[in-house]
Amino acid sequence: MPRLSEVLAQFDALWPPERAEQWDAVGTVCGEPDAPVTRVLIAVDPVQDVVDEALRLGADLILTHHPLYLRGTTTVAAGTFKGRVVHTLIKHDIALHVAHTNADSADPGVSDALAGALDLRVVRPLVPDPTDPAGRRGLGRVCELDRPATLRDFAARAAHRLPATAQGIRVVGDPDSVVRTVAVSGGSGDSLFDHVRAAGVDVFLTADLRHHPVSEATQHSPLALVDAAHWATEWPWCELAATQLDEISDRHGWDLRVHVSKTVTDPWSSHHSSGAPN
Repeated sequence: MPRLSEVLAQFDALWPPERAEQWDAVGTVCGEPDAPVTRVLIAVDPVQDVVDEALRLGADLILTHHPLYLRGTTTVAAGTFKGRVVHTLIKHDIALHVAHTNADSADPGVSDALAGALDLRVVRPLVPDPTDPAGRRGLGRVCELDRPATLRDFAARAAHRLPATAQGIRVVGDPDSVVRTVAVSGGSGDSLFDHVRAAGVDVFLTADLRHHPVSEATQHSPLALVDAAHWATEWPWCELAATQLDEISDRHGWDLRVHVSKTVTDPWSSHHSSGAPN
């Protein structure tokens, strides 16, 4: 079985920490480098429910997309919920590693996994990484459908293919308009509107779309928008990362057991409507 340091070296090869945004907090949060690793749990959020799932599975390592301490801290006291996570991890010899924006821009990365979940063909990055001579890395993806569909049908596809959440799928645009090209970006994407308009796509699917950016976007162009839950757009990456780690384990003869968390960590718990259009 591999040591933690050997598995982490493979993580850094897949998602080099130097490719993370400067504001980000990626890498190893806790873990003994020489500790053996037999079982890995992959999840979006490093919350207590995920840690408890790792305990039940007997996992030695958790890989999450979101950082535990994005803005830093001065305490890991167990009286705080993040401190409790750290205490539980260390007490039970479970390591935690984060691949965030370095996984967003990877090839393949978070938006490739999202496109795959929606059965879209990736054409190119939405925002290319200028350091990639192959032109494959970067934020978001520009994609094509195998055959044209209405916006109504495309939104239904997203609702069916992505994990169910209380939010569901919100849509801007004529439901009968024809969709041939789509830009996707896992996680919060309303900072990318200029790039999406420049790409000339029919639809932009992302998460966390806010009122003012959406209102302004509708005045710029007839671009259709599909807004899913943040967690739902990033969860497909967990399955992609599991496949990548399985391949690495097979190549090295590690016999790792790799699990994808089914725990829904989207924070919204219910949705109510008083007759808004569907």
